[in-house]
Amino acid sequence: MKLRIKHRLFLSFFAATVLVVASMFVITKFSFERSLLRYVNTTEQEHLARLEVLLKDSYEQHGNWDFLRDNPRNWMHLVATSRHQQNLAALPSEETERWMNKNPSRILPPPPPKGPPPTHQMFEWRISLLDADRKPIITPREPPNKAVYRPLIIHNRTIGYLGLIPPKIIIDTHQQRFADEQRRSMVIISLIVAGAAALLSFPLSHRMVQRITTLAAATHRLTKGRYDIRVNAVAGDELGQLARDFNSLAQTLESNEQLRRRWVADISHELRTPLAVLRGEIEAVQDGVRKLSPQTLDTLHGEVLRLERLVGDLYELSMSDIGAMQYRKTDVNLVEILRQSLDAHRAQFADRGLTLLPLQDAPSTVSILGDPERLSQLFSNLLKNTLRYTNSGGQLQVSVAARDARVQLNFQDSAPGVPEDSLDKLFDRLYRVESSRSREHGGAGLGLALCKNIVEAHDGTIDARPSPLGGLWIAITLPLNG
Repeated sequence: MKLRIKHRLFLSFFAATVLVVASMFVITKFSFERSLLRYVNTTEQEHLARLEVLLKDSYEQHGNWDFLRDNPRNWMHLVATSRHQQNLAALPSEETERWMNKNPSRILPPPPPKGPPPTHQMFEWRISLLDADRKPIITPREPPNKAVYRPLIIHNRTIGYLGLIPPKIIIDTHQQRFADEQRRSMVIISLIVAGAAALLSFPLSHRMVQRITTLAAATHRLTKGRYDIRVNAVAGDELGQLARDFNSLAQTLESNEQLRRRWVADISHELRTPLAVLRGEIEAVQDGVRKLSPQTLDTLHGEVLRLERLVGDLYELSMSDIGAMQYRKTDVNLVEILRQSLDAHRAQFADRGLTLLPLQDAPSTVSILGDPERLSQLFSNLLKNTLRYTNSGGQLQVSVAARDARVQLNFQDSAPGVPEDSLDKLFDRLYRVESSRSREHGGAGLGLALCKNIVEAHDGTIDARPSPLGGLWIAITLPLNG
């Protein structure tokens, strides 16, 4: 059985939390026990200092260490006295005096509780005493070489050495009880934290998976053609960015679907118009309504040419879209290609009553890496666009300016102009401004779309602006060679 992503997230969060809590427990326990041992060692060093004072006083009274050799009772008496000095120091002065009056001869400590720890770890059995020649007087149960010695000095003369083996475990009953309480507290806290992590991990994983599930459901609907689907994208995290990207994808697919439908409708309309004219003329000839005259043949021939141009433009545009249009780029002089295109269309401009102004601000040579045939096609489409839509008596001004490793070509014609809200749509397929630049002039609305593909294939940009002459301004920017 496969785990759902919600359960996997929950287990991941919970396992990570348990690992962190367990690590903190182990580290805290280790640190606490080391700190407690350091505290015990400090306490024993204070005890050892008091014992050192008693040993010095006793040595001055007896003059040697014979009172301790083979006499462990005197040794235990001194050790017990040093311990009780610590207990008396913790009492108020009046109570201390009262205790000493009531217990003048009490030396040994009260009996230990039942079940004492191992005697070799008790303070008394970890102390060693050496004479001035480092010969043992009192030796501990463990090897004395583990002890840390401090010299016993009287009147600048070393009389012996007092050593203590550092403790390895906690043996004091109160200290053990305190340590056990701390361990139980740490265990309880760890369990509470782990439980809280489990309670928080489940809703958190559920919330994250819910957002993923919403995206998955929206993606499923998107694959079924529901391009109007959108998801909530208010969060600022990665899932929020994914939701925004999803909405952008859905918006793009919706726009492409609308363009596709409009494309099909426009193509069918463009094809239906000349076909309808052809059918009407042919049926009129067949029914005897019209005679098969040269004028009729010219009309039929014109509609066939119109169909041919439309199909050719559609074919070239489709080849450009799929990247199948071939480009043979070489080092070419852009100005020379532009002049040739202008010269080839001057007669047509004169026939339409339009003025093709001389080329402005053009250097003799502008070298770019491009395909001469495609560049000629680009300029030809732009010139034909002016021929189709510019009013008789108008003019076209073409200029070239090279700067900052780029060259800009400007095609500015006269009225009629294009509304500013339609400028960005001029390069869409089959788009025309019906009020001015309509299909009555013979265009199918594919020329500028093909121009855009050719310019982009040359790593350039093309955009439309209002012309100072009152018509349309087409600005093309291309990179210079080298």
